[in-house]
Amino acid sequence: MRGLALWGSLLLLSCTNTHQTMSTPTTLPQQIIAHRGGALHGIENSLSCIDRGIATGADMIEVDLHLTADRAIVVCHDQTVDRTTNGKGRIEKMTLSEIQQLRLLRPDGSVSDEVIPTLSQVLELCKDRCPLLLEIKKKRSNQYVGIEALADSIVKAHEMQQHVVFQSFNDDVLEKLHAIDPTLRLEKLLIFPMVGKADYVASYNIFRLCASQRFIRRVHEMGKEVKVWTVNNPARVPQGVDGVITDQPELFISNR
Repeated sequence: MRGLALWGSLLLLSCTNTHQTMSTPTTLPQQIIAHRGGALHGIENSLSCIDRGIATGADMIEVDLHLTADRAIVVCHDQTVDRTTNGKGRIEKMTLSEIQQLRLLRPDGSVSDEVIPTLSQVLELCKDRCPLLLEIKKKRSNQYVGIEALADSIVKAHEMQQHVVFQSFNDDVLEKLHAIDPTLRLEKLLIFPMVGKADYVASYNIFRLCASQRFIRRVHEMGKEVKVWTVNNPARVPQGVDGVITDQPELFISNR
């Protein structure tokens, strides 16, 4: 609890002046991205939710990637299956077969008939329909070893490389992806407004409350984009951002 309180205090201190930049935008961002498929449309990161997110007219679908013990890439927000399924366990310690024996939970906690999808299944669903923003989740250097090359190879096997963007909080992930293929579009996830030095990063995707006007101007002066997450009210979008990652893409699309 003390750790959470400290994190919250640091966040508020870092973003003290950000609220002053919030107002109803004269124009909404060009890119509307459905977070976890559009998480308020159903079971986050599920195939049905992604399908509904596409149907809203979202410009992109955002999902999260993890690596199983037998080196399959699955789509799930957490490192464990505890919160989102009727089972328990760390994804990196489980096989794909073990994971797919579990069933995803609906928002009300009831058990559905859906399973955690693989990256390949999501690519098949989105191909020729909607681009993808893929977040590689990796907190330790020895976690998910090789996930970058494997994800890239799966994307290319589906001929989706022109319709996929990778993002991560982890600089090591972005560096490896860039080394694998310098043509990949890469985006850096941030909480605090600290601009990195990577020339190959095309966008800084920052927590909404920390997206100050000063930060947005600085990034734009570098010739890069700014996206904010996670915003579910068009009136709370900071002025001047290029994209919004949201659980409710239809709210933004209807106000364009």
